Amino acid sequence: MNPIIIALDVENAGEARRIVESLGDSVSFYKVGLELYASAGMDFVRDLKQQGHRVFLDLKLYDIGETVKRAVVQLAKSGADFLTIHAMRQVMQAAVAGRADSGLKLLGVTVLTSVDQRDLQEDGYTCSLSDLVETRVRNIVADGVDGIVCSPVGVARVRALAPQAVIVTPGVRSAGASAGDQKRVATPAEAVANGADYLVIGRQVTRSKDPRGEVLRILDEISARV
Repeated sequence: MNPIIIALDVENAGEARRIVESLGDSVSFYKVGLELYASAGMDFVRDLKQQGHRVFLDLKLYDIGETVKRAVVQLAKSGADFLTIHAMRQVMQAAVAGRADSGLKLLGVTVLTSVDQRDLQEDGYTCSLSDLVETRVRNIVADGVDGIVCSPVGVARVRALAPQAVIVTPGVRSAGASAGDQKRVATPAEAVANGADYLVIGRQVTRSKDPRGEVLRILDEISARV
């Protein structure tokens, strides 16, 4: 199985389509985040699905329960494969009710990879970052959410707590690649070896002069380690 999900973090559908075309058959799973969704919306998601691709809607829903439930009902109609929600219990329970039997897999976001211990302290949290992640992982499992989004550096512990969950890790960079705005990163090979099912990779591929070649190089890197 190809574990790479390419993050289409661009401002319009035209740019996104050029990336998809440049990657050819090297990747079949794409992430549509807030920026692209705000620009191209459900129509673009449906276009990707019609082309035979899988779609990860990374919208990180967080609102009152009824609003989340009704939004998930609508988002499930796009045919998207994955949808992110924040791992707050009211949000997760509402999302589970909203997706019903649609086949949409829900992923609970534990703690954003751009957040570190200092950020939590500034927001008033007294627990450690790892303790907060573990609490949220347990709640994800208890509430019937399908998977977990977590930092690649915490994958091994998350896998131990949730052996049946789908684990998706952003913040993945090959050795030597820029970490950008991520604070907790690991290499693709490390993340897979520690138990990740899918790796979200963006700029390392999408800003490469040879996006398809970069994907193939990352896949070789993973194969050499696992």
